[in-house]
Amino acid sequence: MVQLRTIGPKSAWVLVKELFGWRRFANRRELAGCLGLAPTPYASGDRQIERGISKVGNKRARTFLVELAWSWLRLQPDSALTQWFNRRFARGGKRKRMRMRKVGVVALAQRLAVALWRYLEHGEIPAGATLKPFIV
Repeated sequence: MVQLRTIGPKSAWVLVKELFGWRRFANRRELAGCLGLAPTPYASGDRQIERGISKVGNKRARTFLVELAWSWLRLQPDSALTQWFNRRFARGGKRKRMRMRKVGVVALAQRLAVALWRYLEHGEIPAGATLKPFIV
């Protein structure tokens, strides 16, 4: 994980100790549920409403991933995750754009967690992500 440009040794250590080192996830939904980044649907009769994320889960890991998502936007501008974020949340007026970016970075944190999980489990580098140069 340290090979990715945004993640340093301390960041990797925190992710392993808080999340990936002690539990195996069967799918991305389990991972999002453990982090508290799973959606909370509300259904009553004919009404179906999405009420945001659950926030039930590992608060330290969730907060850390949101901070890591901000760094990802800055340090991985060519990645597919950053391009998705910019297409989806970078529009509108200044006030609306700031609110949308704060909402969007939480969605990016969830996607980043899934991408890092896939990287650890299957060796899939996130699309468009750059690696650090290998120094001998």
